[in-house]
Amino acid sequence: MEIFEEGKVYEVLLATKSNITPVGVIRRGNKLNFKLFEGKSAKDIRNTPYAVIHITWDVELLVKAALNLPVEVEFEEAKSVPIKKIKDLPSIEGRVEFLERDIKDELGRAHMLECSLIPTYEDIHPMVFPPLSRADFHLLEMGIHITRLYVATRSLNVRESQKLYSKIWESYRLYKKLGGRSELAEKIMGFATAALRWNP
Repeated sequence: MEIFEEGKVYEVLLATKSNITPVGVIRRGNKLNFKLFEGKSAKDIRNTPYAVIHITWDVELLVKAALNLPVEVEFEEAKSVPIKKIKDLPSIEGRVEFLERDIKDELGRAHMLECSLIPTYEDIHPMVFPPLSRADFHLLEMGIHITRLYVATRSLNVRESQKLYSKIWESYRLYKKLGGRSELAEKIMGFATAALRWNP
């Protein structure tokens, strides 16, 4: 569990009785929290409240699972819960507690499960890198856009500069929302603001 920094959202693969799907998990104490909207995984959790969280750096695997496209993985019996897990991926098995609730957002109304996985067994090989974090992707986007902003401001392209600044700001906002805490994000926002001021 130590590989998960508290409060940061990590993208992992969740295996339930009959499905695998990517979810964003947040560690709070000794639990990994995630949300499931209606679908196979939510139904599985209601009927068999156990799951395995898998750590993968294979972005294609995460996207294919999200889109229900065929994935090439091999399964084996989990050690401590009555479901299968993906073979050879670092994993955390556990019992799932959940609450059901309805939410309303810009996409409309939806029914969801707020879940907490309480670990019963960890098969985390020694790892040099933590799991993928959604926050880190936004930090990377900020880094890419700031270099482009410098080019746009130097060439006095006001429209492109404003567009790139907006992208940096949106990535920064999401980075903070997803638990990112690097001082680098603050520096990039400072650089972006300064670039616009120096080259109005």
